[in-house]
Amino acid sequence: MQIPLLDLKSQYQPLKDKMISEISEVLDSQICIGGPKLATLEEQVAALSDCQFGVGVSSGTDALLNSMMSLGIGQGDEVITTPFTFFGTVGCIVRLGAIPVFADIDPKTYNIDPTKIEAVITDKTKAIVPVHLFGQLADMDAIMAIAKKHQLFVIEDAAQAIGSSYKGKKAGSFGDTGCFSFYPTKNLGAVGDAGLIVTNDEALHYRLTIMRGHGMDPRYYHKFVGANFRLDAIQAAALLVKLPHLESWSKQRQENAAFYDQAFDPELVVTPYISDDCVSTYHQYCIRVSRRDELVAYLKEKQIGCDIYYPMPLHLQECFGDYGWKKGDYPESEKASEDILAIPIYPELTTDMQQVVVDTIHSFYK
Repeated sequence: MQIPLLDLKSQYQPLKDKMISEISEVLDSQICIGGPKLATLEEQVAALSDCQFGVGVSSGTDALLNSMMSLGIGQGDEVITTPFTFFGTVGCIVRLGAIPVFADIDPKTYNIDPTKIEAVITDKTKAIVPVHLFGQLADMDAIMAIAKKHQLFVIEDAAQAIGSSYKGKKAGSFGDTGCFSFYPTKNLGAVGDAGLIVTNDEALHYRLTIMRGHGMDPRYYHKFVGANFRLDAIQAAALLVKLPHLESWSKQRQENAAFYDQAFDPELVVTPYISDDCVSTYHQYCIRVSRRDELVAYLKEKQIGCDIYYPMPLHLQECFGDYGWKKGDYPESEKASEDILAIPIYPELTTDMQQVVVDTIHSFYK
């Protein structure tokens, strides 16, 4: 049985007619930037995230970049984050001339370990960027307490965690901003690149909004040096078709995760740990296994989709070689990169398909 890591076509088919209709409406109107669909998307995602304001932007990466620019992060400022994340988190820091500073991860949740943050705070530190990896929030009470104590901004990288919660409070609602990605493979995916920022700060909302359009207000009068971070109306239309289904898709992911949790032999597979404080939306279901790379080859031979998130932590990436980081600096991140593996978890996955995934992994070890 061929089982992909993700099957976007099966998600699209029941939505196809509605999607085409809504996109055609945008094309007929020729309101291709901004407009009522974008305003509706911003309002609905903000409400979903327990926030007052939403700002649609061109990608999850640009959500982070706009947030950092709007908060005045720049040359020489230090920003604390995790080395075990997608490149965009740290790439944005470096692009602004700021300095990424790492704190290692909690080996159970893969999120930044709050107990390691204060040791790397200096008088140059300006912000913390916790990443809610794989759909589970970081320990936000501890992080917000540290930020308050040291008067630091908090930018939540919630690219993988829309709809997830911590102690009943939604991703994106803790920090100064929360940043979502709508890359097509995300739980809520557009038909191209797209992202959105949420905030509860009205003044910051204003700045985020004009920064996405080159800092203009009014037209051709520039208050700030912004950039082109605009989200087009076609992406907003597509996302509005999908958004009403997000809750049911998240529940199905959680049910699929529960099946795996029970089905896997704990002697062979370490299943994801979800804190009692968190409700995860399982953007990825990542197991930890021995002989990971051999297992990957075996699964591919059996036509079962899988992928490694992430095979190399950021402190060891070639492009950051000038920072002087070396192997051994962040051991938990390095260990995770050696034995973590994502397996299919998407909502349309059937129980029979999941059982094949489990049986095939068990057969490799047994």
